Amino acid sequence: MAISYNKKELEKKREKKRKEKQQRRAERKSAETQSFDDMIAYVDEHGVISSTPPDPNANAEIDLESIEVSTPKKEALEDTVLSGRVEHFNAEKGYGFIKDLSGIEKYFFHISHAPAAIAEGNLVSFELERGDRGMNAVRITLTNKSQ
Repeated sequence: MAISYNKKELEKKREKKRKEKQQRRAERKSAETQSFDDMIAYVDEHGVISSTPPDPNANAEIDLESIEVSTPKKEALEDTVLSGRVEHFNAEKGYGFIKDLSGIEKYFFHISHAPAAIAEGNLVSFELERGDRGMNAVRITLTNKSQ
């Protein structure tokens, strides 16, 4: 039974790959002989990684009273009155969106926090309150009917 040229070439390639793989495995095993001390890295007070341990005599004194073990209190949102324009209002479902005139933010509002005569295009003043899905416009008042 004759072996074709292509089969011989494929067998040679496979054997070459096997030998290369064995050689790489042997190189990895010889490289694994590093000691644990050679693998340790140190981080100094500035966050720089080095291979030398830090000088224990160079430690700065820390006032234990200055350490705070808590998160700072969240400051309450300022009750500032914002102005905006009603961008969208669905009277059937009773909700809409107000675009803040001082920025690009849009805020959701429900008809229960707005006057009954509100319509798209009205200029309004409002305050913000955190809702389930973000900031909501509340205490909405019409400032000037426009467009």
